[in-house]
Amino acid sequence: MTNCNQYRAYHRELLARLKAVSTAENVTAMARFFSHEVNFIGVKAPMIKQLVQEFQAEQTQLEANGYLALTEHILEHAKYTEEVLLAFGLINKFVKRHYDEKLLLRFEYWLEHYVSNWSHVDDLCIKTIYQYMLSRPHLIESTQGWSKSTNPWCRRASNVVWVKFIKRKIGKSTFRLSKLLIFENCDRLLKDEDPFVQKSVGWLLKVAAVEHEEDVIRYLKNNINSMQRGTLRYAIEKLDPCIRKQLLSFTKG
Repeated sequence: MTNCNQYRAYHRELLARLKAVSTAENVTAMARFFSHEVNFIGVKAPMIKQLVQEFQAEQTQLEANGYLALTEHILEHAKYTEEVLLAFGLINKFVKRHYDEKLLLRFEYWLEHYVSNWSHVDDLCIKTIYQYMLSRPHLIESTQGWSKSTNPWCRRASNVVWVKFIKRKIGKSTFRLSKLLIFENCDRLLKDEDPFVQKSVGWLLKVAAVEHEEDVIRYLKNNINSMQRGTLRYAIEKLDPCIRKQLLSFTKG
C-alpha cells in the first residue's frame, strides 16, 4: 500500500511539473480576475488538466482510493492555488463510478478548510462534484445545508453546485431541481455580506430563469428592495432587455 512518504514524493513531483510550465505572465493575467490576494504559481487550467492526464498515464498502479488519498495530501499541504485545482483534477475521472456517499462530507470539509478563492469553489462544484452527482442525483438537494455554513466559500458552493442541475438529463430520466429549494437558498443568502456569495445568488437565479422565467421575475420583483444591485445584474443577465430595464428601474433612488 502506498504510504505517506510516497504521496509526499508524488506531490513534490507534481509541484515541480507545475513550476516547470509556469510563467510570470500567467501570474499577472490570472490575478486580474481576483479582487483579493491569491498565491499563484502561474499555470492556466488547460495545462493543469494536461499535467494530471500525463501523471495518471504514468502512475497506472494508483487506483481510485490512492488518487483520493493523494488529493487530500496535496490539499492539506498546498501553497499555490493551482495545486488545489490540480488536486481536484486528480479524482475527476473517478468520482462518477467510485467512492461512496461519504465523499460528499469530504467535499464539504474541503470547502471549509482548503478552498480560499472563487476559482476553487467553482472548479470543485462544476467539474468534480458535478460528475459525482450525475450518478447520485438523490444527493443533489442535500447540499442545501452548505448555505448555513460559517464559511463563505461553502455558502457560495451551495448555489454553484446547483447551477448545472436546474434541469439535467441523467441517463433516461430528467432531474429537475426543486424551485422551492432554489428560492429558499436565495432567501437565506440574499443579505449575505460576502460579495462572492452574492454573485452566486445572482448566478443561480440567472440559470433558474431559463426554466422558470416567470417565477424568477416574480421573485426579483418581490425582493428588489433587499437585493444588492450587483446580484440583480447577475440574475437578469439572460432576461429580455425590456424586462431587465424595468427591473433595474425599480432600484433607482
